Amino acid sequence: MILRTKLRRWPRRTKTMTNYPSGRLVTVTSPGDVASEDYRVLRANLLALGDKSPKTLMVASPGPAEGKSTTCANLGVVLAQAKKSTLILDCDLREPMIHKIFGLQNTWGVVNVLVGEYDLQEICQAPLPGLTVGVAGPVPPDPAELLISEGFVELLNQVRREFDYVLLDVPSTQLASDAIVVASQADGVLLVIDSKGTQKRSIRQSMRSLETVGASVLGMVINNATTSADGY
Repeated sequence: MILRTKLRRWPRRTKTMTNYPSGRLVTVTSPGDVASEDYRVLRANLLALGDKSPKTLMVASPGPAEGKSTTCANLGVVLAQAKKSTLILDCDLREPMIHKIFGLQNTWGVVNVLVGEYDLQEICQAPLPGLTVGVAGPVPPDPAELLISEGFVELLNQVRREFDYVLLDVPSTQLASDAIVVASQADGVLLVIDSKGTQKRSIRQSMRSLETVGASVLGMVINNATTSADGY
């Protein structure tokens, strides 16, 4: 299926919220928090890549509940705060979380774009200045087939031209083939792990799977790390 690419203005209306229901957007609700500073360090590392910085960055994790969606959302916020036009696409078409983190409607989304019902601009929402979010939409019966389609390839080519950064939230690499499919199309991969929950075996398996499709793993984000007594 060929993706429709009618040129329309991206959404300019910003949703004004002072209390995000998920409590996960620390970069918005507590910008002075140490965790917010960590996300800004992550942003700095990404920007330091210069011309080698990926246009499309997949944020993944070996297993569930390791913080990939939270990392994806907060990284998107700090990139937008740095005046980088940023798009977050929720490509977890099985158990989407991005709309819950930002408190957005999930009536139509990426799924509707891939089946040709809507253009991307029609389903996008702007929760913060400089940040555009494409929610997942209704859960389809064939998520992996949609992500391997020609329409998804064309979608990524379109957003590469229109944004500085595109962050792709995907299912865990160990739970579905979707992440590996998306990794083969993305410019880079950021792997999120839980320091207390992720097993080394799971990390090795995820790395092997990503390397098999030629994915460029840029680095890892370690969640749930213990802070030392001196604060470092």
